[in-house]
Amino acid sequence: IWFMKYRDYFSKWEQEGIIDLKHELAEVLMLIASRCLLGKEVREKMFEEVSVLINDLCKNGMHFISLFFPYIPIPAHRQRDKARAKLGHIFHEIVRSRKISGQVEDDVLQKLIDSKCMEDGRSMTESEITGLLISLLFAGQHASSSAASWAGACLISHEKYLAAAVEEQQKIIGKHGQHVDYSILLEMGTLHSCIKEAIRMHSPSAMVMRHVKKNFTVQTREGYSYEIPEGHTVATSIVVGNQLPHIYKDPHVYDPYRFGPGREEDKAGGKFAFTSFGGGRHACFGEEYSYMQIKVIWSFLLRNFELKMISPFPEEEIDKFIPGPKGRVMVSYKRRLLVST
Repeated sequence: IWFMKYRDYFSKWEQEGIIDLKHELAEVLMLIASRCLLGKEVREKMFEEVSVLINDLCKNGMHFISLFFPYIPIPAHRQRDKARAKLGHIFHEIVRSRKISGQVEDDVLQKLIDSKCMEDGRSMTESEITGLLISLLFAGQHASSSAASWAGACLISHEKYLAAAVEEQQKIIGKHGQHVDYSILLEMGTLHSCIKEAIRMHSPSAMVMRHVKKNFTVQTREGYSYEIPEGHTVATSIVVGNQLPHIYKDPHVYDPYRFGPGREEDKAGGKFAFTSFGGGRHACFGEEYSYMQIKVIWSFLLRNFELKMISPFPEEEIDKFIPGPKGRVMVSYKRRLLVST
């Protein structure tokens, strides 16, 4: 289904041209998120409206100040709250309509409507369902959009790895034709490493925070000890952790092969050496979903387009806690149909 959605979306591109890659990937990922998460009511009747509101919510609610002072009365937060209220009204009406009509669909929204709370067996309220849907959209669209954009910017900017990823697609086409499914995605080891390396260098999240339930001691690599008391909040910088030189050789160099056989630097560094998706009990459960989305997108683009970066390699949006590429990511494209080697 995803591959067909991408084909339909990218069919609007001309034979050749120039696009803002960041904008295009955000649009197509919003289409997929609406297909997987929001239900046909949004897809068929109000996609444009919901897409604009989600964009307003993300644009105005992802600043670092929002993390530490979420209710401070600044213009960005007023826009965020306005968009959140409108989304809440839309989702409330959809949920209420389904409950009244008895309409049943095969989507995540329906799963939430049918679910029961473990504590008392009650159904979730419209407000609870709305909150969960918006949380899922943040992970399923905004974070994935940032990761997909960085993956593309890094890949297109490094001809050696771009050529290796294209060659891998040619081999897979020779084996499976143009068909793509989950098992075939698992064969895309080079593409997976290219995406993972982009995420290591440009994590979709800046930090991981945890609430301390009981006292514990941290022993540092340098031999220092720190007592962490119960009740405190601790945080680790993903940006710093993913670029530690004693774990990653030349950490500021884009090198997807660092994850390959014989090196596997992320595993050699311990289970928390790569924390772009968190770690431990509360690691991001959408990690595989995110990789799958991005691999489907980029396998499609590599098979059907020659791509070249026109704009300079983007800087990071350092004021956001999901830092995407700053400004436009301008890329030229030319259609092709990749065949097997």
